[in-house]
Amino acid sequence: MTRTRKRFIAGAICPECKDEDSLMLYEEGGQEHVECVSCHYKMSERDAKANTKTPPTPQQEQLIGYFKP
Repeated sequence: MTRTRKRFIAGAICPECKDEDSLMLYEEGGQEHVECVSCHYKMSERDAKANTKTPPTPQQEQLIGYFKP
């Protein structure tokens, strides 16, 4: 049994419920997923790629980099 490693995203705000520090990031099936522990909003890497036609919001532009230990 493989255990899924889940990490919280510091300072992130849920786009659905606007709760801060409630988003967790995990990998499943080779794709990254984000889930809100407050409202259970879910977004996957595949969903993000499908929505790339719209320009990024100011919040999305604040991402400096992705750190993968």
